[in-house]
Amino acid sequence: MVTYIIRRTLGALLILFVVSLATFLIFFGLPRLAGATPETFAARYVGKTADAETQRIYAEKLGFYDPLYEQYGRWIGAVVTGTEYDYGTGVEQCAAPCFGYSFRTNQPVWDDLLDRLPVTGSLALGASIIWLLTGVAVGVLSALRRGSFFDRAAMTGALAGVSLPPYFTGLMMLYFISYKLGWTAPGGSYTDFTDDPGEWAYNLILPWITLALLNAAAYARFTRAGMLDTMGEDFVRTARAKGLTEGVVVTKHGLRAALTPIITIFGMDVGLLLGGAILTESTFGLKGLGYFAIDAIGKQDFPQIMGVTMFAAFFVVVANLIVDLLYAVVDPRVRLS
Repeated sequence: MVTYIIRRTLGALLILFVVSLATFLIFFGLPRLAGATPETFAARYVGKTADAETQRIYAEKLGFYDPLYEQYGRWIGAVVTGTEYDYGTGVEQCAAPCFGYSFRTNQPVWDDLLDRLPVTGSLALGASIIWLLTGVAVGVLSALRRGSFFDRAAMTGALAGVSLPPYFTGLMMLYFISYKLGWTAPGGSYTDFTDDPGEWAYNLILPWITLALLNAAAYARFTRAGMLDTMGEDFVRTARAKGLTEGVVVTKHGLRAALTPIITIFGMDVGLLLGGAILTESTFGLKGLGYFAIDAIGKQDFPQIMGVTMFAAFFVVVANLIVDLLYAVVDPRVRLS
């Protein structure tokens, strides 16, 4: 098991290295191929209104004249160990992990990401619990009542849930549930959990439901398909022949085997959510990582965009690593292979 963990961890680190290299080349390598000069990058910091000499001086101080591999080395070194900056902006130290400084504010990107992480983390936590419990429960009941009215209605609802994008369902819920009925907060509000847990949940309940609808529908379909396959297996018939109650047969034998693909998609979905639920955050005006990413892209703030990209990649890779380890715990054949 230890060897398996080490091997998977090294694989995860390799993936993060490849993502970091690709990210750097996209934002600093491709523009050079398109004709961008070192002064073009320096102008992002000092402003396009600065004269050519000022841009040249800053380009030299920031190392934009150096080869790309040296620039990448400094950047990835800053991410891992931190680095010092001193180019006349008043910024001197960037503690690890350091994703650089915003073009617009000259503030460390890492601090901006940490400020917005609680919003996205809270959104991901609540939504993932709702869609996991709801989706799995509906999928199991649909499989056990195959062909019934409940099964047809649930699968029709699941198809609608998968088809409707979050910004549509979010706007509809805002209009009817929040503005018309006044049952929930109108959006754009976030209260820290430690300050007021009740207000925290009240402000996020509608975004949770909106985000959970899409994923719960997919989980219901996956669970139903897995349960239908599993309940016809020989080991399930053997369990029934032993005299086990139907509840034990369903939960301990049928559902456990059917949850294997659910573990995979759940790890991926949570990892992607922690990287930023862009549509949901934009719809409800929540200042999380997704909202931050949209704002950075719109203003072409390369350090912020690179920071969000690496942040999201980290969570996705970690989620996949956890899923791999859970597989090894559930099925010994995985780690032995």
